[in-house]
Amino acid sequence: MSIRQWPSGERPRERLLAHGPGALGDAELLAVLLGSGVRGKDAVAMGRELLARTGGLSALLGPSSLPDLPGLGPAKRARLTAAMELARRTLGEELERGEPLRDPLDSASFLKARLRDFPHEVFACLYLDNRHRVLGFEELFRGTIDGASVHAREVVRACMHHNAAAVIFAHNHPSGVAEPSRADRELTLHLRDALRMIDVRVLDHIVVGSGQPVSLAARGLM
Repeated sequence: MSIRQWPSGERPRERLLAHGPGALGDAELLAVLLGSGVRGKDAVAMGRELLARTGGLSALLGPSSLPDLPGLGPAKRARLTAAMELARRTLGEELERGEPLRDPLDSASFLKARLRDFPHEVFACLYLDNRHRVLGFEELFRGTIDGASVHAREVVRACMHHNAAAVIFAHNHPSGVAEPSRADRELTLHLRDALRMIDVRVLDHIVVGSGQPVSLAARGLM
C-alpha cells in the first residue's frame, strides 16, 4: 500500500507537520526526505532498509556510505546527502557565532560529525583567537586506515595563516576505537613544543571514534 493511501494521521509528512519531528522514528524521517518509495516498497520501508544496510543514522552521516538500493536514484541521493551536510554545517555554525569555547570539548560534537566516518585517518585543526572564538577549521593531513603523516612545519604555517592564538587538534581512528595511542601522545607534545615558538597554545587533541570522543587534555596527557 502506498503511503498516500494511509490514514492522514499516520503519514510521516503530515505527522511531522502536526506534531514536530520528535514524533517520527528514524525510518519515517528518512521517508520524508526520500519523498517516495518504489514498486512494492513504500518510502518508510526504504528508510528501514537504508538504516539496516548502513547500520544506523550515525553511519548514514559518512561521506560515501549510501548503499545501492533499487529506487535510490540521483534525486533521492542528493536530498539525503544535502540533509546530512546541513546537519554538519549546523554544528559548525554553533561554533562560529562568536561565542568563546568554555571547554575544548564544546567542539567535540562538531569534530565527531566531521571526522568519524572517514575510512582513513584525517588530522584536522580548529583555529581559535585569544578569546577562544573559532577562526576556522581545516583538514590538514590524510593518511591510511591506521595512520597519517603530520608535519609540524605545515601545522605552524597553517596557524600563522589563520592568525591563531590557540588550536585544538583532532583526528579520527577508522577502527572506531578512540583510545589515544602512544604515537598520538608523542605527536601532540611535539606539535605543542613547535607551536610554543610562535606563541600558539595547544588546548587539546580530540580523538574521534564511534563512541564518545576522547580528550587528551582531560586525560592529563598534555
